[in-house]
Amino acid sequence: MATTVALGSTTREKLERARAASARLAQFSTEEKNSLLLKMADAIEENDAKILAANAEDVERSNLQGAMRDRLLLTPARIKDVARAVREVEALPDPIGDVLEEWTRPNGLQIRKVRVPLGVVGIVYESRPNVTVDAAVLAFKTGNAVVLRGGKEASKSNAVLAEILASVPGVPAGAIELLDSSTRDTVQELITARGLVDVIVPRGGPALISHVVENALVPAIETGAGNCHVFVDESADLEMAARITINAKTQRPSVCNAAEKLIVHRAIAQKFLPDITKRLAAAGVELRGDEESQKIASGITSASEQDWGEEYLRLCMGIHVVGGVDEAIEHINRYSTKHSETIVTASEENAKKFLQLVDSAAVYWNASTRFTDGSEFGFGAEMGISTQKLHCRGPFALRELTSSKYQITGTGQVR
Repeated sequence: MATTVALGSTTREKLERARAASARLAQFSTEEKNSLLLKMADAIEENDAKILAANAEDVERSNLQGAMRDRLLLTPARIKDVARAVREVEALPDPIGDVLEEWTRPNGLQIRKVRVPLGVVGIVYESRPNVTVDAAVLAFKTGNAVVLRGGKEASKSNAVLAEILASVPGVPAGAIELLDSSTRDTVQELITARGLVDVIVPRGGPALISHVVENALVPAIETGAGNCHVFVDESADLEMAARITINAKTQRPSVCNAAEKLIVHRAIAQKFLPDITKRLAAAGVELRGDEESQKIASGITSASEQDWGEEYLRLCMGIHVVGGVDEAIEHINRYSTKHSETIVTASEENAKKFLQLVDSAAVYWNASTRFTDGSEFGFGAEMGISTQKLHCRGPFALRELTSSKYQITGTGQVR
């Protein structure tokens, strides 16, 4: 039976509907879920004009500028990408019911550990309307109900998208709930709803994530900010290093896997820095650096201590010169947000050391940090990039939206 997003309902009523829906969703077969996901993708494309109109209202009334405005903006091409991501999720294997382990005890008990849904997943996020769809379809594929609390800047876009998804015939009432974003009270109600919500996912800036983690009574899976690094080692192919640096910084600077810092080995700094800084400046990148980098290349202003730990989310990059891979690793582990880092090098020894010792969720050798993404990893979409170490780390997708339980079969055993 089709349903609609009941915006007039109280938060409590929406959470109770989601809890009831989670029990129904847990019974859906893979075929039933996949069929509805394909209908959701079709519905998004069929309603593109409605989505664009709502998004235009959001963009017009927002005070966002530059990269943050770009996060909010939807275009016909981006809507097609959103629908494509839904179809990619549909095509992925359903993890629910997977047998993780299976064994028989000496007493004859047969024990199986299987994947099951988490139940009700709440997500608090900022001005990226595509997250509304990503979160809803990932939760649906894994038999979870989802409660969405987006940012007020995208309220109209989120309302239309949630309405379209929830109105697909066959989607249970309460499976996709959207909370009022005009008041902060709904965030607090969601993150303290023990017994109704099983897990909270905060996705956004450091202030939002900190508030949720510090105030939630519901278990939270933290998705982190991205102060990501590119380290150009002394044996690097410098043209490769330039391509990777330019891509990681400029391809989409407003996202968490964009590189914010460039670390360069002293042995090649005199040759590499003048060229890469010219290329970055030509792409509109503001450059901040340490004293050594400023002496080597022009156009670099002085970086403060605060710069090294800052996630810029715009066309700005910090530059630091080091004496070797050990110093680069020490700097990254000190200032990184534990998201994504890459080394450009021809030295397998240095690459292996970097891959092993850099303490981040995704560590690359000769590739851009921009690949830390659910779709690029083959997961279809993501709830975010987890930078914590419990439950999941890295792109937070289908398997991470599951828990497990033990199923034990006996023949009358007693203890």
